[in-house]
Formats: sequence, structure tokens, C-alpha cells
Amino acid sequence: MQKFFECVHPEGWRFVGIFAAFTFLLYFISVPLFWVGVVLTLWCAYFFRDPKRVTPTNSNLVVSPADGKVVIVKKMLPPAELGLGDDELYRVSVFLNVFDVHINRVPVAGVVKSILYHPGKFLNASLDKASDDNERNAVVLETDSGQKVCVIQIAGLIARRIVTFVKQEDRMKPGERFGLIRFGSRADIYLPKGVVPKVMVGQYMIGGESILANLSDTDSALPDGIEQ
Repeated sequence: MQKFFECVHPEGWRFVGIFAAFTFLLYFISVPLFWVGVVLTLWCAYFFRDPKRVTPTNSNLVVSPADGKVVIVKKMLPPAELGLGDDELYRVSVFLNVFDVHINRVPVAGVVKSILYHPGKFLNASLDKASDDNERNAVVLETDSGQKVCVIQIAGLIARRIVTFVKQEDRMKPGERFGLIRFGSRADIYLPKGVVPKVMVGQYMIGGESILANLSDTDSALPDGIEQ
């Protein structure tokens, strides 16, 4: 039990404390409700868990920024405000349900060039239009080779708070924690021009470990089922 609580991210302790306080009050009102509160408090601690991850050491690899299921893989023109150019890029979207680890991790080594927050709605994060309509926060990284990778934290139907730990010009390592989204969300990642994804819709990703792409791969090396 001690190890379980040791892996709870500091951002979660306030919520765990609130759940625990209500649970304590419920003890004097109803024993059955008290046990419901105990379960919910433990679930809250579980939601904010922050397990250790082993990130691949190959500097060319792009790892998943989040735990969850790949719901979208497609080539599209990125939003102009991201500063990623006028060419179509591959976007991979990973949907996090309320049972997934919600810590977001850096996909590649690089420097944070910009952080762009955009207020918005709280639609179901698994929908394609959530990328344009929902509250979101974009982090643009530039690698030592000059390639840009953008990760976008997207709030969902339940999530109402995006947290980002990094600031502009921070130098990041792949797999490092850079933020979290509370209670259900999505993470989009735009790959550099010419780089193709190595994942398919329906695959489950482990943040900081699962490989999304290789920066040295180009459109000529498309996997089966991925359209140019």
C-alpha cells in the first residue's frame, strides 16, 4: 500500500485529500456510504498514479506521449498557429479513458520552442473534431536536427483542467513528464514532414515507452494500412 501511494503524482494529492475528507464525514452519516467513499478515494489515487517508465534510448524514435488507444492516424494540414509549415503532416491521436495513466510524456529529445493554450469546449475527446473545438494546449519541440514535433493536450468530456509542467526553451529528454490532463482526455502528436507513423488505429500505447514513429523513416516506408 505504501508503494501504491508513493507513485501518486503530487498534482493528485489535493483531490485525494478532498475525497478522503468527504469519506471521513460520511462515516458519521452512513457506514455503507463511507465504504463507497473509501473506494472512490482509492480510485482517485489510482487515477493520479505515476508509474516509472523505461524509454527507448534510440534518439531517432518517437514515443507515445500518453497511455491510451490510438483513435486517429491521418495526414493533414496542421493548424497555422503551431508554426509547423504549410505541408501536410501525419497526426496520431491517442485517447485516454478514465482508467488510463494521465501523465503526459515528452515524445522526443529537444527544446520547447512554443507553448500555445487555446480555450474551447469539452466534447468527447475521442471525436475527430475535438482537435479543433476542445480546450487544448500545444507544446512544440525542436530536435537537435531541426525537426519539429508537436504534442497537443486535449481536454475531454470529463476533463476540465490541463496541466503543463514545462516552459519555453526547456531542454527535454524523451519520456520526461511534461504535463497531465485530469479525468479523461486525448493527446495528439504531429510528426515532422516526411516521417510516417508506425502504429495503427486500435493499438494501445504506453506513454514514454511505445514507439509511434522513427524520425529517419519517410513516406517511402509506409506500413500496410496507412494512406499517403
